[in-house]
Amino acid sequence: MLKNASILITGGTGSFGHTFIPMTLEKYNPKRLVVFSRDEIKQWEMAKLFKDDKRVRFLIGDVRDKDRLYRALDGIDYVVHAAATKIVPTAEYDPFECVKTNVFGAMNLIDACIDKGVKRIIALSTDKASSPANLYGATKLTSDRLRPLHKSTQIIPIITPIQ
Repeated sequence: MLKNASILITGGTGSFGHTFIPMTLEKYNPKRLVVFSRDEIKQWEMAKLFKDDKRVRFLIGDVRDKDRLYRALDGIDYVVHAAATKIVPTAEYDPFECVKTNVFGAMNLIDACIDKGVKRIIALSTDKASSPANLYGATKLTSDRLRPLHKSTQIIPIITPIQ
């Protein structure tokens, strides 16, 4: 499925991306792997690791920005959605920002993927979404409920440590 495909990973400079990207490059040999994230410094550091690999490209962007997502999804076959506000105290301190990223960002991504003809979205979740005790868990539960709106969305539960 991923062999010779074009893949975009949101939040790609995070811990999941640091494991997923080299594994995917080695195991599946995609035509193109686009790392989409809003952290310029993390992108700069990660780009050094893949400087000789022409398949890896980096785009600064935020899932909150639907117009940027539309541009980023040009020619993309599969999306791995790992972008999220994950740190529990940050989510509690800045609840609007958490909702904008985890809920509205997921909505933007689903809409853009549908419109751009993306074949499949693989969306990461968390054990915190099963019985939410904090805003982070509640926003991830909400985004998990949105994802089935795209016929080819898969939700992959990823257990993340409490921050």
